[in-house]
Amino acid sequence: MMTRSKIKWLALGGLALSFLSLLVHMFLANTSVDLVQYSVMTQFIEDLNIDVVGKQGIRSKRLWEKVKPLEVLQPYANPRSKYAVPVEQNTGFIYAKIFGEFEKIRSSICDLVAISRLLNATLVIPEIQESTNSKGISSEFKSFSYLYNEEQFITSLKNDIIIVKNLPPKLKEARKRKEFPTFKPKKLASPDYYIREVLPELKKSKVIGLVIMDGSCLQPSLSSKWAEYQRLRCRVAFHALQFRPEILALAHLMVKRLRASGQPYLAYHTGLVRESLAHQGCAELFQDVHTELIQYRRAQMIKQKIIRDELNVDSYIRKVNGSCPLMPEEVGLLFRAMGYPPTMRIYLAGSETFGGQRVMIPLRAMYTNVVDRSNLCNKYELNKLFGNESPLPSNSFNPTPKKTSKELKKEWDKTGPRPRPLPPPPDRPIYQHEKEGWYGWVAEKDSEPDPSPIDLRDKAHRLLWDALDYVVSVEADAFFPGFNNDGSGLPDFSSLVMGHRLYELASARTYRPDRKFLGNLFNSTQDHLYFPKRSWILAARKHLNDSLGEEGLERQSIQSKPMSFLSHPIPECSCTISKTGGNNACPKWIEASLFKSRLQESTTVNENEQPDDDETDEQQTDLEDESKTNDSPSLEEDVEMDPDD
Repeated sequence: MMTRSKIKWLALGGLALSFLSLLVHMFLANTSVDLVQYSVMTQFIEDLNIDVVGKQGIRSKRLWEKVKPLEVLQPYANPRSKYAVPVEQNTGFIYAKIFGEFEKIRSSICDLVAISRLLNATLVIPEIQESTNSKGISSEFKSFSYLYNEEQFITSLKNDIIIVKNLPPKLKEARKRKEFPTFKPKKLASPDYYIREVLPELKKSKVIGLVIMDGSCLQPSLSSKWAEYQRLRCRVAFHALQFRPEILALAHLMVKRLRASGQPYLAYHTGLVRESLAHQGCAELFQDVHTELIQYRRAQMIKQKIIRDELNVDSYIRKVNGSCPLMPEEVGLLFRAMGYPPTMRIYLAGSETFGGQRVMIPLRAMYTNVVDRSNLCNKYELNKLFGNESPLPSNSFNPTPKKTSKELKKEWDKTGPRPRPLPPPPDRPIYQHEKEGWYGWVAEKDSEPDPSPIDLRDKAHRLLWDALDYVVSVEADAFFPGFNNDGSGLPDFSSLVMGHRLYELASARTYRPDRKFLGNLFNSTQDHLYFPKRSWILAARKHLNDSLGEEGLERQSIQSKPMSFLSHPIPECSCTISKTGGNNACPKWIEASLFKSRLQESTTVNENEQPDDDETDEQQTDLEDESKTNDSPSLEEDVEMDPDD
């Protein structure tokens, strides 16, 4: 009996352990997806030419070194003439609502500060509608503070204008009753417009409101008498507009992870945004639903008279004219022509890459270390930026409801006698994965549905992604724009990054490609894109190298500055280090600090680097290649050459 009872207890124990093991396995299966999402990419596939210490060859170093002719340009946005300090007894208050994406918000805030200084008014912290109109976002961050540091903004500009967080209580109540005039200035409004039209109303009512829709409310290019207002724009954009600490901390962590083991990285912004693509008519560069989405938006813009053009245009002709973006595949081929190794680290910037991962496949095939914020940050780190958000119902596509048998019978009776038809085919089932998502309406409706609450919150989240990408792009060792100066007349992400890099460190490697030149260059070797002639490679390399210097700056000044001052803030916000002096010469303290920093850099380089014989031979090879590049070969001659050779 004792033996049987022991066997029973052992059997029960085995069953209990089996049941417990089953529960554990089910728990792990349910949580495994979340565990994978918390992983972070901390290691990259390294170049075989780089040893354990991280030492690079001469050829690799030359692809990352600074542009020496531009080292004379230094940031200097301080006032250079008599500049009165603001006083509390001024003309009144200005409050503003800002609509639009990240780049429009940034540009609009800079214009607002300049207008407040022009009208001698107190500026109320602007309201960012992308976050204000979103439901479910954290109550910790509202409007302006969702992106930027309010205290830094107020204290940095205390010598320029007076900024307050809110209107006084009585005026706030009056605003709710809509007692104050509101203006909707155009993006090219001149200073005279504000002095002539807005200032009298401000003096009369003491409070006015501005509604900014187009990413700008003041002329980008101003005459020399307004130079101090241009420098004020620079102080706002490059000093006062600091992101909130949580964003900066995560962005700097991303930069640290990108530069692991001491390797440089290149930031690349595709510029593939639906609005810009529709504006230029680049639908045929895409496939399937993306073409339909671009055409639908273009039809809307024509109806709203935003553009005056035909709906159907030849996208490939537009591309040759430089009106359409460089596609990721073409950018990868240009990187190969420049000599960047396949293991180069590329950071993919931008909250929107229209076309999805399909358009990125060729670039990822050529360069294995293409990463974005989702690779460098885990889900927990990204969610910390949101704060405590309230849950919202998920988006779900509701197909047209099926008619009941009674409704079908009524329709049948109304139509009268007829020959007996064949039975209708069975309805095709509508699968969830086919209809859900941001494109589901294309198959069922002729008009785009209004954004749902979760769509509005996603727009607010995109502001945070763009803020992260902005910091990572500005601090990158090199930057390449896919679609700057998109022709829309509005600020774009790439141009703002290029302007910030030009102001902060003009000698940093910032490519400024001419899309029209490159479009014709790609057309000349359409059948041999992956194995072009050596003359083609040298022509592409020469153009990109020239775009880093004065030639690229001149083109940027002509194309970008009339649309956005912040995309090319020189010479107003810079000074030149020159032995002969001049009107735009830098102060002595800037020259002294620059000399000191250069001395420290040279000391560090001499201690850490001692070129050996192999590097000397490699340098000689590079010099020979450069001499061949400067000969300007024709595109038809020479045999084909593998760029990896």
